[in-house]
Amino acid sequence: MSDLRGPVRRPYRVGYAPGAYDLFHIGHLNILRHARSQCDYLVAGVVSDEMAERAKGRRPMIPLVERLEIVRSVKYVDAAFVETVPDKVETWRQVRFDVLFKGDDWRGTPKGDKLESDFAAVGVDVVYFPYTVHTSSTQLRRALDALAEPILPDAVTVERR
Repeated sequence: MSDLRGPVRRPYRVGYAPGAYDLFHIGHLNILRHARSQCDYLVAGVVSDEMAERAKGRRPMIPLVERLEIVRSVKYVDAAFVETVPDKVETWRQVRFDVLFKGDDWRGTPKGDKLESDFAAVGVDVVYFPYTVHTSSTQLRRALDALAEPILPDAVTVERR
């Protein structure tokens, strides 16, 4: 990207935005849009079904191959990477990014603090973006689960003919 003065230089060269990206929604899009505005090249890390199940206690509703294709097709994403190991520093060794982007629901949590400490040791920044509170894959999953519950007959007696 450039303007009349030349190429636009963003704060980071390669950014990494990991996530399950299950039931893709506006919160996911917001993270990817904000992340891309901060780096020249954005890699989205899509966690494997097994990794998502280990982290969240359930498999994603959308299989990995479909989540990968959805994320890869977002205009803000330059490349998509399948995350198969829980250690983000190991992922960094494979991808070599300058900054990792997360939702600010991680800020100040034990997981966020560990992420910041681990990445400070290798010179990678962790940048938080506002979490989209009103939409989440967990909320969408609950709504879908509620729709899938069996409908119980009313207490009204049904007359047989």
